[in-house]
Amino acid sequence: MANKVSARHILVKKQSEALMVKELLNEGKDFASLAKQYSTCPSAKKGGNLGEFGRGQMVKEFEKIAFALNKNEISDPVKTKFGYHIIKRTK
Repeated sequence: MANKVSARHILVKKQSEALMVKELLNEGKDFASLAKQYSTCPSAKKGGNLGEFGRGQMVKEFEKIAFALNKNEISDPVKTKFGYHIIKRTK
Protein backbone atom coordinates (compact mmCIF):
# COMPACT_ATOMS: atom_id res chain seq x y z
CA MET A 1 0.00 0.00 0.00
CA ALA A 2 1.42 3.36 -1.06
CA ASN A 3 2.24 5.90 1.64
CA LYS A 4 2.46 8.76 -0.86
CA VAL A 5 0.83 9.54 -4.19
CA SER A 6 0.98 12.37 -6.69
CA ALA A 7 -2.18 13.76 -8.23
CA ARG A 8 -3.86 16.51 -10.18
CA HIS A 9 -7.40 17.65 -9.54
CA ILE A 10 -10.12 19.88 -10.89
CA LEU A 11 -12.29 21.54 -8.23
CA VAL A 12 -15.70 22.98 -9.09
CA LYS A 13 -18.65 24.14 -6.98
CA LYS A 14 -21.53 22.18 -8.56
CA GLN A 15 -21.97 18.50 -9.30
CA SER A 16 -23.32 19.39 -12.75
CA GLU A 17 -20.05 21.19 -13.55
CA ALA A 18 -18.03 18.20 -12.35
CA LEU A 19 -20.04 15.83 -14.52
CA MET A 20 -19.58 18.10 -17.55
CA VAL A 21 -15.80 18.24 -16.99
CA LYS A 22 -15.68 14.46 -16.52
CA GLU A 23 -17.49 14.05 -19.85
CA LEU A 24 -14.88 16.26 -21.55
CA LEU A 25 -12.14 14.08 -20.05
CA ASN A 26 -13.94 10.97 -21.30
CA GLU A 27 -13.84 12.53 -24.77
CA GLY A 28 -10.04 12.73 -24.52
CA LYS A 29 -9.58 16.38 -23.54
CA ASP A 30 -6.35 17.27 -21.69
CA PHE A 31 -6.64 17.18 -17.89
CA ALA A 32 -4.21 20.06 -17.24
CA SER A 33 -5.94 22.31 -19.79
CA LEU A 34 -9.36 21.62 -18.28
CA ALA A 35 -7.98 22.29 -14.78
CA LYS A 36 -6.68 25.69 -15.93
CA GLN A 37 -10.04 26.47 -17.52
CA TYR A 38 -12.52 25.22 -14.90
CA SER A 39 -10.87 24.59 -11.52
CA THR A 40 -11.47 27.07 -8.68
CA CYS A 41 -8.43 25.80 -6.73
CA PRO A 42 -5.18 27.82 -6.76
CA SER A 43 -3.55 24.67 -8.23
CA ALA A 44 -5.43 25.43 -11.48
CA LYS A 45 -2.50 27.61 -12.57
CA LYS A 46 -0.34 24.47 -12.48
CA GLY A 47 -2.84 22.37 -14.41
CA GLY A 48 -4.34 21.10 -11.16
CA ASN A 49 -1.03 19.62 -10.03
CA LEU A 50 -1.00 18.97 -6.28
CA GLY A 51 2.38 17.24 -6.32
CA GLU A 52 3.14 14.42 -3.91
CA PHE A 53 1.28 14.04 -0.63
CA GLY A 54 0.98 11.47 2.11
CA ARG A 55 -1.88 10.05 4.10
CA GLY A 56 -3.51 12.55 6.43
CA GLN A 57 -2.64 15.61 4.33
CA MET A 58 -5.89 15.88 2.36
CA VAL A 59 -9.53 15.79 3.43
CA LYS A 60 -10.70 12.24 4.09
CA GLU A 61 -13.01 11.87 1.05
CA PHE A 62 -10.31 13.13 -1.33
CA GLU A 63 -7.55 11.02 0.19
CA LYS A 64 -9.61 7.82 0.07
CA ILE A 65 -10.13 8.13 -3.69
CA ALA A 66 -6.65 9.45 -4.54
CA PHE A 67 -4.99 6.46 -2.87
CA ALA A 68 -7.45 4.00 -4.43
CA LEU A 69 -6.82 5.11 -8.02
CA ASN A 70 -4.25 3.47 -10.27
CA LYS A 71 -1.59 5.62 -11.97
CA ASN A 72 -3.19 7.80 -14.71
CA GLU A 73 -6.70 6.78 -13.64
CA ILE A 74 -9.29 9.57 -13.33
CA SER A 75 -11.99 9.52 -10.66
CA ASP A 76 -15.66 10.27 -10.91
CA PRO A 77 -16.63 13.48 -9.07
CA VAL A 78 -15.77 13.36 -5.35
CA LYS A 79 -17.74 15.62 -2.97
CA THR A 80 -15.89 17.34 -0.12
CA LYS A 81 -16.54 20.47 1.93
CA PHE A 82 -14.69 22.42 -0.80
CA GLY A 83 -16.90 21.30 -3.68
CA TYR A 84 -16.57 18.54 -6.28
CA HIS A 85 -13.17 17.19 -7.28
CA ILE A 86 -12.11 15.15 -10.25
CA ILE A 87 -8.83 13.50 -9.34
CA LYS A 88 -6.15 12.07 -11.60
CA ARG A 89 -3.43 10.04 -9.91
CA THR A 90 -0.09 10.73 -11.58
CA LYS A 91 2.23 8.59 -9.45
